[in-house]
Amino acid sequence: MAVPDKIRQEVNKLREQIEHHNRLYHSLDAPEIPDADFDALVNRLERLEKKYNLVDVKSPSQRIGGEALSEFSQVTHEIAMLSLDKVFDEADLQAFDARLKKRLNKDSPIRYCCEPKVDGIAVSLLYRDGILERAATRGDGVTGEDISHNVRTITNVPLKLKSIKKKSLIEVRGEIFLGKQGFKSLNERAELEGSKVFVNPRNTAAGTIRQLDPKKAARIPLQMYCYNVGLIEGIELPNTLSGIFTLIEKWGLPVNPDRSVQTGIEACLEYCLRLLSKRNSLAYEIDGAVLKVNELKLQQKLGNNARSPRWAMAYKFPAEEKSTTVIDVEFQVGRTGTITPVARLEPVFVGGVTVSNTTLHNMDEIDRLGLRIGDKVVVRRAGDVIPKVVKVIQPTNAKEAKNRRVIKLPDVCPACGSVIEKDGKVLYRCSAGIICPAQRKESIKHFASRSAMDIEGLGDKLVDVLVDEEIISNVADIFTLTAEQLAALDRMGEKSANNIIAAINKSKQTTLPRFLFALGIREVGEATALQLVNHFGDLDKIKAAGTESLERVSDIGPKVAEHISVFFNNKENLALIRSLQQRGISWPKVEIDSQARSLEGQTYVLTGALELMARNEAKEKLLALGAKVAGSVSKNTSCVVAGPGAGSKLTKAEELGVNIINEGEFIALLDDLTN
Repeated sequence: MAVPDKIRQEVNKLREQIEHHNRLYHSLDAPEIPDADFDALVNRLERLEKKYNLVDVKSPSQRIGGEALSEFSQVTHEIAMLSLDKVFDEADLQAFDARLKKRLNKDSPIRYCCEPKVDGIAVSLLYRDGILERAATRGDGVTGEDISHNVRTITNVPLKLKSIKKKSLIEVRGEIFLGKQGFKSLNERAELEGSKVFVNPRNTAAGTIRQLDPKKAARIPLQMYCYNVGLIEGIELPNTLSGIFTLIEKWGLPVNPDRSVQTGIEACLEYCLRLLSKRNSLAYEIDGAVLKVNELKLQQKLGNNARSPRWAMAYKFPAEEKSTTVIDVEFQVGRTGTITPVARLEPVFVGGVTVSNTTLHNMDEIDRLGLRIGDKVVVRRAGDVIPKVVKVIQPTNAKEAKNRRVIKLPDVCPACGSVIEKDGKVLYRCSAGIICPAQRKESIKHFASRSAMDIEGLGDKLVDVLVDEEIISNVADIFTLTAEQLAALDRMGEKSANNIIAAINKSKQTTLPRFLFALGIREVGEATALQLVNHFGDLDKIKAAGTESLERVSDIGPKVAEHISVFFNNKENLALIRSLQQRGISWPKVEIDSQARSLEGQTYVLTGALELMARNEAKEKLLALGAKVAGSVSKNTSCVVAGPGAGSKLTKAEELGVNIINEGEFIALLDDLTN
């Protein structure tokens, strides 16, 4: 039949695209698109070639991999290294089994050797008289690259096989890969060194085995699993693939511990589903399972196609990487005020779920990716991990480039309109804190906590319920609650409700340092709150203080001074404070005694059990005297107060020669300093 011109044009375009991506993936280790997108291109080409009788030996649909690079010595495989055909659902896998039975004229179940499809690089190892002579990539299946210098650095690849007789030649085939922990450690090291972070384990492994310098390759913790043999001379092999696995494992070669022999395709499907369920707990990345006929005689009878064995099939799991388009970027306010960019995506099925949005983390990540609204991107989702944009696919034409828009950080908080502040090197936060709706639950939980207003019974779960039921919307609403409102909640009895109301009323009588800490001003902890009160003595003076005045307070630098100033210059924060005072919050007047700060500049550590004084009380007294209270002992520690049960902190204090006192001596010291 006549082939329409548009079909010929599409076939030619598909061949060009596939050749381009084939070279990037197999030869240069720099893929532009996810595997799933590449598979879709190949599948489309194969369907069109078959339907319109356009199959051509020069078509990339008939090729195995990519050509070898000129920088490496060329290796010709004595037996071609074929690739595997792929199926993506159970029906196609059952159809594969049915084809084999028909070709073999066999009704009884076929036994298959099943193993994980490790996401790595296919290689060949050649051992002469048991000594590793050469390692090569698969390349185009016939010609690969000599990578012996790098493979010799892989610790689980033996340089010499066990119990191998002379005059033997053994070619072993397998997959070189980078494990998840190794990949994680590698990127952690890259971040510390300020070098390039790697995108995924497969690309990292591919780049490593093509290093020209084996010293660089040795820094990457590559591993290998062997999955078959090729050329064999002077050795008698078992008659099954599972037997070959057992034999090469005895030789000292690494084989996958998750392999299994299954009888019948239904058992194979169960194996695949079990493997899929534990995909995320494996120590290495996989993208499917491989099924191979176990009996070698049946393999020989079935034979090969031009680029793949008929007796094996790769059952691909749902892709963990797919491409899609960024429609827009919105900015969300987290529970602690962090402003986070979120990408709105064209919905894409990846990692077993449909993804329509994903976090971009921060503006630095957007700059690192070079991301713009309208870009085509690669999205990765592995298991229950939050989907992530891992790469921008560069525009291929002027129209795509024209549609891109720069992503800009908003000037004010999207939730409350307050000023946005930079926090550290990469984060931005809403400056409002306690009055920002997005931070409502966290601010209320902090306000009620023991070190703040100490409202017993008003725990995290109850705060969640009160906010979700719209009973309270800010910290001032706590003091309008009634026992009837609380008793009406699920799992809340009348007695418990009355106890909470009593705790709320009790909390109204507090101290100014506790109240300041409860307000949740950024970087104002208990010690800083006490320093502010000891310096200024009055809330109005603290509110009116400028940054220069604030910086005169002990341990307050420009950054913290700016946070305090911004907080008290926010009209809504001031209105909230007035509301709290109107609802009964009060504290005793503070008398500033400059002579009382006799422990200024000293650092104390409390350890063990204090029997005569609560630890919080001891801490407050030390802070009031100007001391710092640390959680660990160092050479800068002035004194350790050790109660019964003191452990490692006491031991370290003894080693460093730090002054150590018991609780009785500590109380006597406080009496001397305060009387």
